[in-house]
Amino acid sequence: MEQEIKGLDVTPVDKDKIKKIWKVTAILFLATVVEFIIAFTVGAGAFKTTVFILLTIFKAFYIIGEFMHLSHEKKGLVWMIVAPTVFLMWLIAAFWIQGEAIFQAIFGS
Repeated sequence: MEQEIKGLDVTPVDKDKIKKIWKVTAILFLATVVEFIIAFTVGAGAFKTTVFILLTIFKAFYIIGEFMHLSHEKKGLVWMIVAPTVFLMWLIAAFWIQGEAIFQAIFGS
């Protein structure tokens, strides 16, 4: 029993899209490799934590820009999404630092 498929249109491969996929994959791979190298070669400290936070933020915004197509939108929409996110990250860090200072003042070291 053989079925015939009618109306099937096979389009040629889009080489530009494939190059873009490989470029995005390479950038995310390199950022992850840098994270792994630092994780296994650098001792614990502020430098290591800072690098991890910055690379995580870079990868998050890059993924949002490419896979959610935010980088292809108008700048106003991008800033409407990015600005509150940056503010919330700053707010969390400020509460964390202030809370730690209050904890140290109450309970000591």
